[in-house]
Amino acid sequence: MSENILGSKYPIIQTAMGWVATPELVAASSKAGAFGFLALATATKDEAINMIKKTSALTDMPFGINLHMFQPGAEEIIDAAIKMNVRAVSYSRSPVQKFIKKLKASNVICIPTVGALKHAIKAEELGADALVVQGSEGGGHTGSTPTTLLLGSVLNCVNIPVYAAGGFKDGSGLAAAKAWGAVGIAMGTRFMMTEESPVPKKTKEAYLNATTEDIKITRKFDGLPHRLIFNDFIKKVDNSNPISLFLMSLKSALKYKKMSEASYFDILKSFLAMLKGDDLTISQTIMSANSPAIIQTAMVDGMPANGAMPSGTVAGVIDDLPTCENLINVIISQYNMKIKQMELENAN
Repeated sequence: MSENILGSKYPIIQTAMGWVATPELVAASSKAGAFGFLALATATKDEAINMIKKTSALTDMPFGINLHMFQPGAEEIIDAAIKMNVRAVSYSRSPVQKFIKKLKASNVICIPTVGALKHAIKAEELGADALVVQGSEGGGHTGSTPTTLLLGSVLNCVNIPVYAAGGFKDGSGLAAAKAWGAVGIAMGTRFMMTEESPVPKKTKEAYLNATTEDIKITRKFDGLPHRLIFNDFIKKVDNSNPISLFLMSLKSALKYKKMSEASYFDILKSFLAMLKGDDLTISQTIMSANSPAIIQTAMVDGMPANGAMPSGTVAGVIDDLPTCENLINVIISQYNMKIKQMELENAN
């Protein structure tokens, strides 16, 4: 299999998941031949820089970082990433042009994640070197267009490499994505459900027990389409009226401020950046900025019934927790078998 733009052995991306894509998981996925992205959007500036240093100490394989360009300390984090030779930076909402220019000038690959055709076109115009295109099957923030349809439309309109995300878990999916025209695949939920994932055992069990019918999209959680496991907490949020949602938002904001060490001014800047980019209500913007505090309850504290569990639909058909090495080995074996099968069918 040919080398991809990211420099990993295989064209498989382990996506950045808040509280999940730690230095240990990134190092494990990168050593296994994938390309791991470190999740820094939920970290303070100092925590983020230390996480980059730790990942560099754990692996000599290339890896990337993910952050919000409007988060406190974003420029300092980007400067540290450049200094420590991080291979790529991923981002999504509210990209900052001067940061993109700085990264490109230092030969750092800019690879945003997009969930709509218009965002893909805009990302390329702003200087993206590659894209992760996530269809509606993907976990966390996601668009409304299924992966196959979104991927096809994006490939027809951009001239940079595209990785497909949303609904992938095995070698057959990798073969399909490449046949559609993508250079590879990106997976979050599948890497979250591995041995090296830091997610507590009780939360992993909740994922293993989830069915595809349990994994749905709500806009009430943080104002944007967000695919989650619908436990009782999320069902309550989804049924909330505007007043109760706003009160929940304020409570979340206070928890986030304490967790992130952000000032009130930092939070205000984040809210304004998101309002400018996503046309959200004030209440929704507060939730959008502070949803990590709620996700933390399930993904860090190990209380899945009381928090939020972002999830791709694919979690409903995953029933094991392999090591990253075993996962990648199986995917590549399946991929090779699928390619041989396709070649035999074409020959006949």
